[in-house]
Amino acid sequence: MKIKNLPAMMCGVAMVASSLSAHAASDKAKLVERLRDAQAVLSEIQSSPDKGIPASILSGAHCVVVIPSFKKAAFVVGGQYGQGAATCRTPKGWSAPVFVQLAGGSFGFQIGGQATDLILVAMNDRGLQDMLKNKFKLGADAAASAGPVGRNAQAGTDWKLNAEFLTYSRSKGLFAGIDLDGTVLSQNEDDTRTMYGDAIPFETILKGNKATPPEARPFVQTVAKYFVSSKQE
Repeated sequence: MKIKNLPAMMCGVAMVASSLSAHAASDKAKLVERLRDAQAVLSEIQSSPDKGIPASILSGAHCVVVIPSFKKAAFVVGGQYGQGAATCRTPKGWSAPVFVQLAGGSFGFQIGGQATDLILVAMNDRGLQDMLKNKFKLGADAAASAGPVGRNAQAGTDWKLNAEFLTYSRSKGLFAGIDLDGTVLSQNEDDTRTMYGDAIPFETILKGNKATPPEARPFVQTVAKYFVSSKQE
C-alpha cells in the first residue's frame, strides 16, 4: 500500500528531529556558560589570596561546589534557589563535574532580591559521602560551618572536628563565610543527561569513572589549580 503523504511525513519528522537537536544544543550551551561562570567565580576570589580561601582549606578539600549567582528573595517568607557544578578529588585528579541545585529557606544575612556567588567545600570523607548521595540537607544530614577567609586566617577547631562542609558567599565584592543551614543540595539529572548524553549516577562521575568533557575541562582545571594538595599529603 502506497502512502500518498509519505514525503510530507518524512519532512515533518526531519523538522522535529532538527528542532530537538537545536534545543539540546541550546541547553548544553547554557551548561557550558554556567561552568564558565563558576570558573570565573573561583578565579576572581582566589586572585586576592589575602581575601580568598585559606591554603589549609584548599589543600584539604575533598569536593568543591560552585554556584554562581545564587538568587534569594525576601518577601513574607525568604527563599533561595541556584544551580552550579561540583567536582571531587580522586586518585587520578579532580573528577568530571556534576550539575547540582541548591534550594531552601531563609539564611544568614538576607537582602531582598540579591544575587550571591556561593562556594561549598567538603572537608572530609563524610562530606564526600554526602556528595555521592542524590540529595541531602545542610545542617541536618551534613554539618556545615561558615568557612574562614584570608591567607592568614586562623580557622577554629569546630569545623576541623565537626563540619563536613565549609560555606562561603560573595556579594557586592565581599567574600565571607555564610550560614546555609536548611538548604538542600541535590543533583540535576536533566542537566547531567544533557552534558553526558545519559543520566549517569552522581557517584560514577564524582569518583572519577567518567572522562571530563572538553567543554568542562577549563572549570576542572581551575579547581585543580587552586585546590592543590599540600606537600605533606
